[in-house]
Amino acid sequence: MSAVIDTAVVALTKKVQTFNGVAKFVVKGEGAIMIDETGVRAGDEDADVTLTASAEVFQAILEGDMNPTTAFMTGRLSVDGSMGLAMKLASALG
Repeated sequence: MSAVIDTAVVALTKKVQTFNGVAKFVVKGEGAIMIDETGVRAGDEDADVTLTASAEVFQAILEGDMNPTTAFMTGRLSVDGSMGLAMKLASALG
């Protein structure tokens, strides 16, 4: 995996303590990150919700410079699957 994914796994592990469901972040051109009840890890598996963004948008969300809901509403973040789980994840990223 890329350095972006490795760094994001560490950052997400600090932000998301528990998550009931299976989510996948796809960072365009870098790879994917899985979040489930066992934690955060690099991987590309089936998920209940898949969120896709560029590396720049993903980094801005992680750093708190961009609200995930705003990113979605402006087309910078796409969501495929359970919108409810996406909203829970957005709250966890706060």
